[in-house]
Amino acid sequence: MYWLRRQPPREPEAVVWDAPSDDDDLSPRRPREEGRAAPTRAERLTVRVLERHPHDPTAFTQGLEYRDGVLYEGTGLNGRSTVRRVTLATGEVEQSVSLPRQHFGEGIALVGDHLWQITWQSEVAFYRRVSDFEVEREVEYEGEGWGLCHDGERLVMSDGSSRLFFRDPSTFALEGDVRVTLDGRPLDQLNELECVDGLVYANVWQTDSIARIDPATGVVTGWIDTALHEGSPEGARMLSPEDAERADVLNGIAWMPDRRRFLVGGKEWPWLFEVEFVPDPG
Repeated sequence: MYWLRRQPPREPEAVVWDAPSDDDDLSPRRPREEGRAAPTRAERLTVRVLERHPHDPTAFTQGLEYRDGVLYEGTGLNGRSTVRRVTLATGEVEQSVSLPRQHFGEGIALVGDHLWQITWQSEVAFYRRVSDFEVEREVEYEGEGWGLCHDGERLVMSDGSSRLFFRDPSTFALEGDVRVTLDGRPLDQLNELECVDGLVYANVWQTDSIARIDPATGVVTGWIDTALHEGSPEGARMLSPEDAERADVLNGIAWMPDRRRFLVGGKEWPWLFEVEFVPDPG
């Protein structure tokens, strides 16, 4: 698969998560304690595509944000990482600012008239003005940075593990964390994030899946399958086989509050898709 050969060594090797099926034995390895309830099974969902828009196929998408009809995008890879303002309808890049070559850009989050941008292994976050992307502050943190979103009160951050981390939106100080579970099992490889109506939506790296997470408990309440084309490589099956040939994996979620739908894309994808998440008939 072309995209697998092109994938840089950006995240540690891990077993790719397979969502449990109805036939899986989810019983614990030891008897359940008396009165202890079985884990609630996550709702199974799929995507309904409503519109699609052109997207820069050279952009290694790491984060998407949408506000007042404007798309903001953070891209990755050393020497190619940017933060940019994009015209959604045409895919035209209105403004782009590059990160220094030593930084591999990751997720972004809008906070008022500023934007946070994290990095993969540099352990630094950039606090930028939205108006011109000028960096006002750099803040150090420990560990890797993958995804980021703002829930209106705090930042939520992922590092590729099964944990979400909560940070102060002004200082970036760590305030807590929660372990994420799907059907009672830890779910790792959490990547790009989007905060919507008290929930967190997370791309699961190298898969076609998006997890809808209750950040208060870490429980995955919805498991969204974006695979629309079985002939495409895993992780890019929302694209047709022709479009997926030179594309990388699913990554990028933005909520469009004016249209009550999501914008979904991927690394080096030629399209962004406006979608609804609907019950999976299967």
